[in-house]
Parts: sequence; C-alpha cells; structure tokens
Amino acid sequence: MVMNDPLLMNGIALAYLGDAVYEVYIRQHLLEKGISKPAHLQRTATHYVSAKAQAALIEMMKEQDLLTETEIGIFKRGRNAKSYTKAKNTSAVTYRTSTGFEAVFGYLKLAGQQERIDQLAQWCIEQVEAGGLDEEQ
Repeated sequence: MVMNDPLLMNGIALAYLGDAVYEVYIRQHLLEKGISKPAHLQRTATHYVSAKAQAALIEMMKEQDLLTETEIGIFKRGRNAKSYTKAKNTSAVTYRTSTGFEAVFGYLKLAGQQERIDQLAQWCIEQVEAGGLDEEQ
C-alpha cells in the first residue's frame, strides 16, 4: 500500500526523510561558506545536526511559537514514535526530541512545502551561528 498523505505517515518514516532533508540543507550551507575539508565539514556540521542541537532547536522553535499546530502534531508523533535504534552519545529523551525535529522536516518535504523548509532551516542556521546553542552543545 502506497501512502500519499504525509499527515498519516509514521513519525519514524517522516524522521527518516527529514534527517536527510535537513542535513543536505546544512551541508550545502557549509560548502557555500567555503568549508571544504572533510574533517572540518564534519566537525562543523555537528553543531547543526547533532541530536543535542536538533533537540535544542525544536525546543526554541516551540518556545518562540514558530511552529504551526500541524507541525507541533508532527513533532509529537515523531518524538513519541517507537524507535528500534538506540541513542548514541546522548540521552534517550534528547534522541527522541531530535527525532521529532526530523519528522517535521520530513513532513514538510512530503507536503511540498519547500518555502517552509527554507524558512525553518535558515532560522536554525541563524540560531547556531549566533551561538544560541552553546550551552546545549
């Protein structure tokens, strides 16, 4: 059975796609900044795409009311989904929260909301580059 409505999709499936969507956006941003050495790229990308960073970013989005009601629902579905992988280098709560973050990006991609992806990803970049996550890292 093919599922065409991203609102009905499993949170883990949305997170699976959202992880890639967000990471590609970040990788492109880093390359555009002129970072080209693989080790430096990987080290820098971690500030944007680690579970800790993603969990902190989604909490900031919620605090600042940046998410729509639908996006909050998708976040909760992703966060609460039963995962078959274990968190590496972070707590289970942080890992699950970051899964919710990724689910939002996956949902937006499948819903064809590229402008919204651009808006949220750019906001995330601005927060990281402004040092807003230093305490969480």
